[in-house]
Amino acid sequence: MHGETIDAELADEIYSSCRTTVGDELRSITYFTEDDIEQLYLRSDLEQTADLIGFAEHERLGFRSQSAYRNTQLGEYQATIRMFENGYLSRVIRGPHGVWVTTDDMSMERFEELTSALESILDDFADTVAVEGDD
Repeated sequence: MHGETIDAELADEIYSSCRTTVGDELRSITYFTEDDIEQLYLRSDLEQTADLIGFAEHERLGFRSQSAYRNTQLGEYQATIRMFENGYLSRVIRGPHGVWVTTDDMSMERFEELTSALESILDDFADTVAVEGDD
């Protein structure tokens, strides 16, 4: 599912890392920036009717809200995990881009591993993201 939003190598790295870390509990992977969104994976037993634009608008608030957590005793912001009746949504934002991953139930240690892997990948590819206003 590689469109024009995301570099193919970045998409492959994200997908591979999520599959390795999350395994069969992986439900979906969505990459986003302030301006674009692309679903990289959707498990075959799930309906393809999710409102990605609505989710993206909500998850994009993370680009702005991270500053609220700066210089706290909690340390640096790493990820947001949301609990739902049928699964979890984990969002990681680094620089100009982010990923949200939906999963079935899994341990906190696996969420931490997923966060660490995604942070590293997003940091590595931050320079490849076109940001509005760049020439």
